[in-house]
Amino acid sequence: MAGPALTCGRTAMGWLLDAHVHVLGADVLWREIIGNGIGLASAVLGMGRRTAAWPVGMIANVLLFTVFLGGVFATPQDTDLYGQAGRQVLFFAVSAYGWWRWHRNRATGADAAAVSPRWATGQERLTLALATAAGVLVAWWALTRLGSFGPLADAWIFVGSMLATYGMARGYLEFWLVWVAVDAVGVPLLLRAGYYPSALLYVVYGAFCVWGFVTWLRVHRSAVAGAADPSLEAVG
Repeated sequence: MAGPALTCGRTAMGWLLDAHVHVLGADVLWREIIGNGIGLASAVLGMGRRTAAWPVGMIANVLLFTVFLGGVFATPQDTDLYGQAGRQVLFFAVSAYGWWRWHRNRATGADAAAVSPRWATGQERLTLALATAAGVLVAWWALTRLGSFGPLADAWIFVGSMLATYGMARGYLEFWLVWVAVDAVGVPLLLRAGYYPSALLYVVYGAFCVWGFVTWLRVHRSAVAGAADPSLEAVG
C-alpha cells in the first residue's frame, strides 16, 4: 500500500504533467511557460558570461523535453516535435561540456572570466559549416521517417541549436547569430504547431541574441584594444 509521501509525490507529478492554462482558445502547459522562462534566465546569465547559465539551462531542458513529446506524455498539446525534444537531450549533454569548460576557465583565477569572446577562425567555420550541412540532411531524413511536424525546419532548429550551444561553450561570437537564424525558423514552426509560449519566447530570444552579440562584440573589441595598448586595459 502506497504511503502518504508516495501518494503526495504522484499527485505533484500528475499536476506538473497536466497543469495548463487556457489562452487564446488553446491549452498551454505550465511546463512550457516555466521551462521557457528558465531558458531565458539561462540566456541572460550566458550574456553575462556567468557559469551558472549552464546548470540553469539544463533544468529548462528537462522540462521542455516533456513538453515537446506531447503525444507521449498525453498532455493537452499532443503534437510530437521529435527534433525539438531530441535537441533538449543534446542541449543537456553539450551544456555539461560548457559548464565544465567555463568552470575550468574560472579556476585559473578568482577574477578570471568564464570565457573570452572571439571570432571563430576560418578553419573552424569551415568545419562547423560542413558538419551543419551533414547534420541537417541526416536530421531531416530521420525526422521525416519519425513523422515529426515540419521536419526540415525542425532539422535546422535541432542542428543549429547544437551549433550555437557548442559555439557558446567555445566563446565564438558567431553563436549569437546562429541563434537568430534558429529563432527566425522556429517562430513560424512553433506557431503552426500550437506551441505559443515557445514561439513568443523565440521572438524575445531573437531580439535578446542581437543584444547579446553586441555585448560580446564590445568585450572582444575591448580585449583586442587592451592587447594592442596595455595602457587601455585599466580604462576598459
